[in-house]
Amino acid sequence: MPLLALAVATAVVAFEQLVQVRYGVLGLVGSLLLSVGLKARHTGCSTAGALVLATLLLHP
Repeated sequence: MPLLALAVATAVVAFEQLVQVRYGVLGLVGSLLLSVGLKARHTGCSTAGALVLATLLLHP
């Protein structure tokens, strides 16, 4: 079980680093808003994070 938790935590950190490298600080903020909103079940926070990430992905 601890090995699975370590693997998931490593994957999350790697994903956040990839988003920050590719999309900058705003990408990191969007992914953090989305993850915190989903964890806390706060729809406003998760929606804001999803909108930030969608805007970054759709921007040429």
